[in-house]
Amino acid sequence: MTTPGTPKQPVVVGVDGSEQSRRALRWAAEFAARHRVPLQLVYAAEVPVDYGPGMAGPLYDLEALRKHGESVVDAAAVEATEVSTPIAEITISTDAVLGSAVQVLRLRSESARLVVVGSRGRGAFRRTLLGSVSTSIARHAGCPVAVIPESETPPDGPVVVGVDGSPCSVEAVAIAFDEAARRGARLIAVHAWSEFYRYEARSTMQTEAEAVLAEGLAGYAEKYPEVSVERNVVEDRPAKAILAAGAGAQLIVVGSHGRGGFVGMTLGSVAQTVLHGAEGPLIIARPTTNH
Repeated sequence: MTTPGTPKQPVVVGVDGSEQSRRALRWAAEFAARHRVPLQLVYAAEVPVDYGPGMAGPLYDLEALRKHGESVVDAAAVEATEVSTPIAEITISTDAVLGSAVQVLRLRSESARLVVVGSRGRGAFRRTLLGSVSTSIARHAGCPVAVIPESETPPDGPVVVGVDGSPCSVEAVAIAFDEAARRGARLIAVHAWSEFYRYEARSTMQTEAEAVLAEGLAGYAEKYPEVSVERNVVEDRPAKAILAAGAGAQLIVVGSHGRGGFVGMTLGSVAQTVLHGAEGPLIIARPTTNH
């Protein structure tokens, strides 16, 4: 998402006029402006499945649905322009379509740099309140996904990244360094290890873990000398360690699945746990071969 890919790939954000959607919109507009890439605003009006020829149920005015969608994206474009213009002038396009929001955004993700969606709820209730669209897009998008919560984010907080040496982690590290540099933020790189099913001294496992983290960060200090990096190697569950480091962060970046993941896996356990537990913006990275 950072150095690889086509520079003109757009940032795609789903909008629906809700407060969660507006927060995602504003975050996406800032992101697109920082990266000098186009911003695409998408509204999808879902027609209930009981609607159709010969089927019982209320009638839906498709033209009215379409016009409502156009009014939503037009208002969103005005807000996105207000947010992005002080940073950089970017191309902003709008699209209001009939169809499933998940399917529409999933299709757009195949040619996007990043898909941005809003979430809802906070704290212990996020697991049930995250929302079907944000959860589905996080699982099935063809590019990195940013999930933006309702809560305010400290503007001077660090960027936190989970590192485990997997292909997804490699992309997460690339994104995290780039974002830290663009935001003028310090970076906290987290690697967690466990003694389960291991019969070596803790000191040995700690040393091995530090080597994994060092390898995962290799080359980035030279590429981004302005980024201050804190290395955090702990004995803990990975998701728990990332969430602990991410308290007060302005952004968390994780891979969609780690070393234990397999081809075709939609979302690993660490990414799922962080997705449902993060209080601030989260980017879920995927290998660059996926876009």
